[in-house]
Amino acid sequence: MHTLYSMQNSGNCYKLRLVMAQLGVPFELVDVNILDGESRTPEFLALNPNGRVPTLKLDDGRALPESNAAMWYLAEDSDLLSDDRFTRAQILQWMFFEQYSHEPYIAVARFWLHIKPGGRAEKTDADIAGWMERGNQALGVMESHLSGADFFAGGRYSIADIALYAYTHMAGDGGFDLTPYPGIQAWLKRVRAVPGHVAIDWRPATEQRPIVANCDGPSQSRHQNS
Repeated sequence: MHTLYSMQNSGNCYKLRLVMAQLGVPFELVDVNILDGESRTPEFLALNPNGRVPTLKLDDGRALPESNAAMWYLAEDSDLLSDDRFTRAQILQWMFFEQYSHEPYIAVARFWLHIKPGGRAEKTDADIAGWMERGNQALGVMESHLSGADFFAGGRYSIADIALYAYTHMAGDGGFDLTPYPGIQAWLKRVRAVPGHVAIDWRPATEQRPIVANCDGPSQSRHQNS
């Protein structure tokens, strides 16, 4: 059985829980609180030297960090990917877009303004204005695409949609208003209607155990969710 090292309210960790729920992949969940430094202990760093969650430990003991890479691994030979070469490239296109043009602004705003205690006081108005500008640019790109498509790649639901759904559906936590984006709002409803969909608070029925760690304080990196 796979083991997912995860923080419950992380959108990147949610991606993997959603994929495994929809594919019926059993897994054990290990909670890692990045705010308490649990991803920076020697024990965790031996598993993932980058010190981030999610980290997926496969049933053969190998570890696979990075949310989108782990999603790709899990989705192989399933309907969440495609046999068509161009569609697979499109899926990667939108997953790269999510990591480089979307997540650094929408997810980061959510982390500092909603997740991290006292995070707002650590950031300037200019920081927030930059997140809003670039995050809304990303939402505008998504809105433009969705004006002529129901999903992001190949005309059907895929891990490209999961990658973008994870933080878009919680964008309000970071101060983003989705009202000007009717295409995105309609797409969010379509994603929620896909069979097997679970919300971010969902946890598997398998036994859960806390990670054994001696906390050494949180990292000073941008944020610790891959």
